Amino acid sequence: MIQGLKDSLECCVLLKITDVTMEEGYELDLIYVTERIIAVSFPRACSEDTYQRNLQDVTRMLKSKHAKQLPEKRHELTKMNPKTMDMGWPDLHAPPLDKICSICKAMEGWLNADLQHVVVVHCRGGKGRIGVIISSFVNFTNISASAGQALDRFAMRKFYDDKVSALMTPSQKRYVWILNSLLTGSVKMNSSPLFLHCVILHGIPNFDTEGVCRPYLKVYQAMQVVYTSGIYHIGPGHRNRIHIALEPAQILKGDIMIKCYHKSLPMEVQDLVFRLQFHTGTVQGYSLIFEKEDLENANRDPRFPDYGKIELVLSESPERITGSDRWQNSPDVTVDCSLAEALTRWDSYQNLNCDGEVLRAQAPNSCSSRPKARQKSWSRRPRAWPARQTTVTTPFRPAVTRGSPAPPCGRAGPRAHSGARASRRRRS
Repeated sequence: MIQGLKDSLECCVLLKITDVTMEEGYELDLIYVTERIIAVSFPRACSEDTYQRNLQDVTRMLKSKHAKQLPEKRHELTKMNPKTMDMGWPDLHAPPLDKICSICKAMEGWLNADLQHVVVVHCRGGKGRIGVIISSFVNFTNISASAGQALDRFAMRKFYDDKVSALMTPSQKRYVWILNSLLTGSVKMNSSPLFLHCVILHGIPNFDTEGVCRPYLKVYQAMQVVYTSGIYHIGPGHRNRIHIALEPAQILKGDIMIKCYHKSLPMEVQDLVFRLQFHTGTVQGYSLIFEKEDLENANRDPRFPDYGKIELVLSESPERITGSDRWQNSPDVTVDCSLAEALTRWDSYQNLNCDGEVLRAQAPNSCSSRPKARQKSWSRRPRAWPARQTTVTTPFRPAVTRGSPAPPCGRAGPRAHSGARASRRRRS
């Protein structure tokens, strides 16, 4: 049966070395990455009728070619083929770390159960999610790979390099790197939470004709909003940096996403400045730095300066950091907190429609909302400034390492990773 992995946002995985050319009128890519791994993707822009028709035809083709070899799960595909797994996440985002492990384990278990089994990875929208699964699976199976699997592994790496690497976002590549670091044991997972004290934006984007920028931040943990800043009004002459201090420090653990928006005029318009994702368990160091090329959206936006970068100041304690008095902005930077509560509700990931699209609330356009209240539950004793700095980069090429410890996600052995280069300070 074909093991298909389809996401709640419409992502399943499927692969092949040579593309299958469909008749005119089909809007899809079907690739046999290997003889037993198939990748199928549909463009997000195709109409629903076209999508349904093509999906039905692909399902019939797969059934005729692979008989009863299919497990996958999700509305349309589930109706056509009840043996499916629903394993999805939003397009252009990195998946939760444990979800990558679950998908890789399911694929490996299915393929090892019977030599006739095949896996189909399906994705509607960007192919970056397919790239995450294939590259992660290469690393995941590297530990127990046999000489007989060398050709399949070469085919998967070639598919990654030729077809999907350029389509993956920095955060997607970062999470693949994280998994590989876990599997090889080069990074150890730390289960302790971190506390975010300040976000420093180095280099102010020019989002207005007058050079004005009005950024605000949203911090997500496990795709749930845990912090929303006020709107920072930055004058046209201020191009150096701004400090967004969190009082009290925000506790973070697990999969974290930070999004920065520019509040345009008219007020209902929100421009995404950047998005970044990381996992606290693999962070090494207490100052994470993300360069422009490490940020979604900003990496391709000329309005974001080439020298721009984002610095996250973290610690292992909520206590006030000695030196935090340096987080003072100049007088031409003001903060409006009147919309914090409304901005928290906007751009929520809590509701997904049947196609995996995020159902977003309308952007707030008035100042009627009261500032969001944040609980103060932590002591404020001064604490030493964390000295270590970690520069986050997103290099990735499926590694072929033998003799590595097994992964922490169900197989025997491995560790965890971060997405940055540096080492965590030892606790005193």
